[in-house]
Amino acid sequence: MSDRDGPVLIDLDGKGSGPSPAEAPPVPDTGEPGPRGQAMATVAALAGRRSSPLARWFWGLLMAVIGTVVSVAAWNFAAGLIARVPLLGWAVTVLFGLFVLVLLAIAIKELSVFSRLARIDKLHRRAAQALAEDDLGGARIVIKELTALYSGREDTLWGRQRVEDLGAEQFDAGALLGLAEAELLRPLDRAARAEVEAAARQVATVTALVPLALADVASALTANIRMIRRIAEIYGGRSGTLGSWRLTRAVMAHLVATGAVAVGDDMLEPVLGGGLLAKLSRRFGEGLINGALTARVGAAAMEVCRPLPFTREPRPPVRSMVKSALTGLFRQDKD
Repeated sequence: MSDRDGPVLIDLDGKGSGPSPAEAPPVPDTGEPGPRGQAMATVAALAGRRSSPLARWFWGLLMAVIGTVVSVAAWNFAAGLIARVPLLGWAVTVLFGLFVLVLLAIAIKELSVFSRLARIDKLHRRAAQALAEDDLGGARIVIKELTALYSGREDTLWGRQRVEDLGAEQFDAGALLGLAEAELLRPLDRAARAEVEAAARQVATVTALVPLALADVASALTANIRMIRRIAEIYGGRSGTLGSWRLTRAVMAHLVATGAVAVGDDMLEPVLGGGLLAKLSRRFGEGLINGALTARVGAAAMEVCRPLPFTREPRPPVRSMVKSALTGLFRQDKD
């Protein structure tokens, strides 16, 4: 067989070889958009949305009308029953009275919750003012109120004693408040961080594994409200339905106002490694982003519920909390 029977390269243009596959333009991505953390975005929009004054008047008047109608109907029912069957009528009246007493107890508890939250918020603002003005006298008043706030908690006993022993040796506001942070609030910060990581892990897991419609939104809302409530309790707040909802709205409104309800690959790269998020399934990617956003909500809740601003102690590191919470929900490539 001669050489002429082998493969022949034909150059049609006379310009050598054509463009290589590496020089070809990328294929446009026409598939679904990447995970955006839609569940947490919905939760933030629902919890952070402010009602208009007209809506508040509407609901307030509606509740007043319903309460009046129910009260009059209950009174007429009890009075008529007493007239017909006195013994049964008085028994029903006693039940109504007990129910009203329970409602009053719930109202008093909610008022105490709001009072406690207002006390912590006032303490936070006074501490920030003492730091800004370097007011040692104001800082000592803040420390006195802070130790009084935790006076009934055994888990803060050692920290309160350390602050009392070393407080007289501090001669500027920053050093005194920094001492309180290091000795009194550092264990509380660790406990609050553990709550944030647990909530982020729960939200990520439920979003990734439960494909039911709105289940991820309900789970994220419930987990975030519970997380914020626990963080408030750790820092000295009291639990309450209305108080927890108020804190949740305050935290979410802050996140919406600052545009912190969006998260990108840059936050998840320390956990996943660059580009790995795009290789995951959409559902799993949504779970990771919702978990990361929950950690961001938790960091904001720590700042809102903490009685002292972060000065000597570092602010809660969101990326570190995301890494601690989400590590183990996936397998990284070790190669």
